[in-house]
Amino acid sequence: MKIRLSEHFSYKKLLRFTLPSIIMMIFTSIYGVVDGFFVSNYVGKTPFAAVNFIMPFLMILGALGFMFGTGGSALISKTMGEGDMNRANRIFSLLIYVSIACSIVIGILGILFVRPIASALGAEGKMLDQCVVYGRLILIALPAYILQFEFQSFFAAAEKPQLGLVVTVAAGVTNMVLDALLVAVFSFGLAGAAIATAVSQAVGGGISLIYFARKNTSLLKLTKTAFDGRAILKTCANGSSELMTNISMSIVSMLYNAQLMKYAGEDGIAAYGVLMYVNMIFLAAFIGYAVGTAPVIGYHFGAENHLELKSILKKSTAILSICAIGMLALGILLSYPLANIFVGYDKGLMDLTLRAFRIFSFSFLFAGFAIFGSSFFTALNDGLTSALISFLRTMVFQIAAVLILPVIFGIDGIWFSIVAAEVIAAIVTALFVLGKKGKYHYL
Repeated sequence: MKIRLSEHFSYKKLLRFTLPSIIMMIFTSIYGVVDGFFVSNYVGKTPFAAVNFIMPFLMILGALGFMFGTGGSALISKTMGEGDMNRANRIFSLLIYVSIACSIVIGILGILFVRPIASALGAEGKMLDQCVVYGRLILIALPAYILQFEFQSFFAAAEKPQLGLVVTVAAGVTNMVLDALLVAVFSFGLAGAAIATAVSQAVGGGISLIYFARKNTSLLKLTKTAFDGRAILKTCANGSSELMTNISMSIVSMLYNAQLMKYAGEDGIAAYGVLMYVNMIFLAAFIGYAVGTAPVIGYHFGAENHLELKSILKKSTAILSICAIGMLALGILLSYPLANIFVGYDKGLMDLTLRAFRIFSFSFLFAGFAIFGSSFFTALNDGLTSALISFLRTMVFQIAAVLILPVIFGIDGIWFSIVAAEVIAAIVTALFVLGKKGKYHYL
């Protein structure tokens, strides 16, 4: 039975509505990890380090999709809650057209400047060449990459989260099959992995674009529109936290790579790459839940249904708490088999990765609260508060921790820094939620 945004959400209904978004984000992360698996095991340690080295730069460019998707979903859901479906579709269409135009320009600039940027970040020799090969091939598909992430939010707002999951699975299966063929069977190396990812992004973004461009049964469809500067600015303000999160995480990853190169060399970067792959999968569950609940929160905020906002916040806190404990347990239990999948061929690298994994897993206890808190304020169209939470979590706290703790604890300080940053971010998020309760009436 189809669940409407306007309904009352019990625990069961909330989980049913958000589950497709959760699976969608996890699956997106898993097929991204597949590149790492094939590159590490079939191409080598240096190419694997190159992928992880250039990936933060690529994520910064792709962050536009998160901004338009989450920020636009919040504005569109609020507009639907106010009862203006025509304006909701005009805003939706405008955001898609603008993001396509922006992504083409950004992609071209990225292709032109990927080599000097990778060099400035510290890549050299063979690793620099591999960064450029992988980066340029991925950037060819940047418009599709941005649309894919954008539509992940819009499918939930359109009351079609299951369809979004189907599209994501199709893209993911495409990536996995092409990785196996191009890297493992035909030995195209790093270029094969990049081509597999680029094609899968074209599938994810292309199918979604075709669906919304045609007559469909969802709440949203691409229509004629007119330029609306206020809607674009509001979308950018709402989505600034997600943009900040992705840019900050990428910048911080570059800093982590620099610190790891200093303390552990290429092995440190490879170990960090394994952690980030697993981190993407685990945090994808929290991100998926946040993406799934955002349209519901935005709708009831627009409809001024404060009782439902209270109910969603209370239920979400309970769900996130249970998931956090489960993820910590999984992180510890799966540390050996997961590390072995990626770097089991090198005992020294395996030992380093295993120790890092067991320390790092404690960050899962706290990360979900800041992720949901930021998304919660985005859905309330409070982009400033959302951006502050994201900026403090992903930029200020992590940079401070990764600069200070390694001086005290050496290489272990780098792994501890992620945990420390998540703890402080969770506390700050709770303070924002308490401080804003009088304005939004969700407590």
